[in-house]
Amino acid sequence: MRLLPRASRRALIAAGAVGALAMGVTVALPVVNAMAASGCSVTYTIANQWQGGFTANVTVKNLGDQLNGWTLGFTFPNSGQQVTQGWSATYAQSGANVTAASMSYNGSLATNASTGIGFNGSWTSANPVPTSFTLNGTVCTGSTTPSSPAPSSSASPRPSASPSPSQPVGQTPVAINGQLRVCGVNLCNRFNRPIQLRGMSTHGLQWFANCYNDNSLNALAGDWQADLLRVSMYVQEQGYETNPAGFTNQVNNLVEEATERGLYAMIDFHTLTPGDPMYNLERAKTFFAAVSARHAAKNNVIYEITNEPNGVSWSTIKNYAEQVIPVIRANDPDAVVIVGTRGWSSLGVSEGGNSTEIINNKVNATNIMYAFHFYAASHKDNYRAEVERAAAALPIFVTEFGTVTYTGGGAVDQSSSTAWLDMLDRLKIGYANWTYSDASEGSAAFKPGTCNGSQYAGTSVLTESGNFMRSRIRTADNFPTS
Repeated sequence: MRLLPRASRRALIAAGAVGALAMGVTVALPVVNAMAASGCSVTYTIANQWQGGFTANVTVKNLGDQLNGWTLGFTFPNSGQQVTQGWSATYAQSGANVTAASMSYNGSLATNASTGIGFNGSWTSANPVPTSFTLNGTVCTGSTTPSSPAPSSSASPRPSASPSPSQPVGQTPVAINGQLRVCGVNLCNRFNRPIQLRGMSTHGLQWFANCYNDNSLNALAGDWQADLLRVSMYVQEQGYETNPAGFTNQVNNLVEEATERGLYAMIDFHTLTPGDPMYNLERAKTFFAAVSARHAAKNNVIYEITNEPNGVSWSTIKNYAEQVIPVIRANDPDAVVIVGTRGWSSLGVSEGGNSTEIINNKVNATNIMYAFHFYAASHKDNYRAEVERAAAALPIFVTEFGTVTYTGGGAVDQSSSTAWLDMLDRLKIGYANWTYSDASEGSAAFKPGTCNGSQYAGTSVLTESGNFMRSRIRTADNFPTS
């Protein structure tokens, strides 16, 4: 659909309550902040808890000199607590004492720089939180334990006209929904209820890496109140094929940043030219083996294995998918995988076909969805009609769309964009808008030059498309929890 190079809910919760489902009861769990006058500060958040287990997210901030390699140390208050599976650090435990050593990609911490790690743990009789931490031997002191208000007394960061009485509030999309799965034609959360994710796609990382920093991602999670960051990694066009290790690291780092903010991260293997996905089959196997191994312990990663196949048959795309999906499943058996469709992920419509070829010959794998892309000023009633028809038989995710023409340029078509999003909302089809960047094209969310500065929140830095999308994404989510 695109002819030119292309190319993402909440603010970090620093204090307050985090809801969790424990034995069928919604409870409030504490966020503990250990602040040091010098050296370091640590935020330890229990993001989820269940009978005998929990998930903790930890943000480490260096307040001292530049670090090139670090080790965080803390002691569990209860001897029955154990780290069972961790990410973004190498964990060791002796008795109640735990250390988490940096990885190669996050070991460098400048003064006032932060990084996030996390782990799943187990507990026996109680699950109190650590209140003292060290960073390379420097004590992070002065910890406080804020009171934990009941869920009903805390306002949700995203307004909700009629929240479910049992829905945890003050939480991120991932904390509420947990591990997603495909159920029938829907994307469902950990409560087995259909949900819709709404978010933004990056542009090509080789061109717009400066757009994806702490300030812009905080704006996406907090100001935009998004659920999803699509990480768009071009394979050709000065992308992955030129530096596989470097681009893999870029993707991994953005997944970590999305995870810190409680966003779902969609890893997009952005193939466009050539349109035959088999051209990149071995690259795809190598890439997805690496990223799925890295993120297997996370519950917020979605894999999009080919962006816009074109000029090839559905059977070719299906063949590709059935070779790549097992590579992901070997490391991450539970993650949702999205398969591109014929005709630039148009369900075949842009090449004179339709979704019948997919419905009659589905990919031989479970927990998968099918991609659909549109550009509102170019693709209108006949495309919408095909999505409406296909959605009754196929789980669909709109992994990319624009408010303008398929070139990425031209004026915003608000009428067609509204018709599209109203339909997607009604059908509970998730979406990622192209593009969370300051590219000089109509589809960009930010005005040109924005990514050279530090201001991303609010409307003054947004284009017409950005303002339209921000207003749509900020409306209340419907995340059923019962």
